[in-house]
Amino acid sequence: MTESRAGLNRLLQLLLAAALLAGGAWLSTDGLRRRDDAQAKAGIAGVLGSQVYDNDLLRDHILVRDAAALGTTDALPLWRARQDGQPVAVVVDAIATQGYGGPIRLRIGIAHDGRVLGVRVIEHRETRGLGDAFERDGGRWLGALSGRSLQDTPPDRWRVRRDGGDFDQFAGATVTPRAILARVQSVLAAYAEHGQQWFDEEVHD
Repeated sequence: MTESRAGLNRLLQLLLAAALLAGGAWLSTDGLRRRDDAQAKAGIAGVLGSQVYDNDLLRDHILVRDAAALGTTDALPLWRARQDGQPVAVVVDAIATQGYGGPIRLRIGIAHDGRVLGVRVIEHRETRGLGDAFERDGGRWLGALSGRSLQDTPPDRWRVRRDGGDFDQFAGATVTPRAILARVQSVLAAYAEHGQQWFDEEVHD
């Protein structure tokens, strides 16, 4: 009887240890997921400026396939920001294909009225000097795009000043800023045409 009770105690101890390990693993995985979600949301919200919204950006997203607008045949993510169910802004990724060092992945925030809220470079292969133009001073050159729209800056003005446009170039470089400006302008044009459709489309699982 004593041996049987001892065996039962050992079994209970093993079950308790297994449960604790499983619980610890679950908590660890859940904590990592929460951290990853927070980082992803911060990356999206970073191009929304001061826009106020109350929906979950990570859940309210679709995939857009538009090679002419986004610079790739791949489907890229687009997130929708809403306040009380009403459209506020979108955030969409796009590829500037003709950067000096190769393709540049952009993240672009667009207000419901078509204004640029923010632009960030999230992946590039530019040389150190050119890359500094994206990162130095919080991306001051990209910051000059905020507030612009197709209404106040027609398509033929989305160029560097050397080409007759409204925007400065980088120090000693025009190839990369030309590529970025062309892509932002094409995304704004696509939003002007398809923005309501983007807001209305069902969320992708």
